Amino acid sequence: MSAIEDLYREIILDHYSSPRNRGELVPPALKIEGANPLCGDELVLYIDEKDGEIKQVKITTKGCSISQASASLMTEAIQGKKIAEVQNVIDNFKNMMLKENSFEPTVNLGDLEVLEGVKKYPVRIKCALLPWNTLIEGMKALQNHKKPEPVVME
Repeated sequence: MSAIEDLYREIILDHYSSPRNRGELVPPALKIEGANPLCGDELVLYIDEKDGEIKQVKITTKGCSISQASASLMTEAIQGKKIAEVQNVIDNFKNMMLKENSFEPTVNLGDLEVLEGVKKYPVRIKCALLPWNTLIEGMKALQNHKKPEPVVME
């Protein structure tokens, strides 16, 4: 294993063992639930948005290390950003995870790039995408002023 792979594994394990932004937010914060029944991953995402900016984001998670690390990294990447910026991060992350060839992001993904290695294990891609698909549902709910639908990865 290369030194870079060791570093990536270390970052994933750090976010798994010490998730950032863990906890709950009270209403009127948006609450979105996500699940991956195949892996047993469960996620609740809380978003406090004001004036088109993600003021605060919290998560409660259980499941595999990839899913929990992805959720933790996601919260760090979107907190304090405007909705349009968050959408760019989502688009770039999903392209990184789903494109077969190398990918050139249009925004700085920072530590999120450690999850690109998950592509080597196709069955685990859904684990990494669960928080992001849950976030997408939350973004739709914010834009449409509607209650979000639970996300179930199949």
